[in-house]
Amino acid sequence: MTNKKVYYLSTCNTCKKIMAEVGVDDSFETQDIKTEKITETQLDEMVKLAGSYEALFSRKSRKYTALNLKEKTLSESDYKKYILEEYTFLKRPVFIINSEIFIGNAKKNVEAIKTVLNQ
Repeated sequence: MTNKKVYYLSTCNTCKKIMAEVGVDDSFETQDIKTEKITETQLDEMVKLAGSYEALFSRKSRKYTALNLKEKTLSESDYKKYILEEYTFLKRPVFIINSEIFIGNAKKNVEAIKTVLNQ
């Protein structure tokens, strides 16, 4: 059995479009990060696959600008803290398929998800 999970935002049209494009169905565990906060355990699981908290961190979040984070040098512990405090700091969607992680909405990322799902 394939282990498939997607962390997404239900209010994000890009997330919805990607989920439809790759064919997210009942075989996926889905978590709307706005209504069901990411736990530290879940984030740590993602980091093991991604290699760093920074890889999961979205600089496109409105809060990134609002908190003037561009002017600061952020550490891994800062990235972790911000992602846990504010769901919009998670780069989305995040797909975990078996032991592979796919972060964000880049076209090559979406194609890679499709490839893995069609194996």
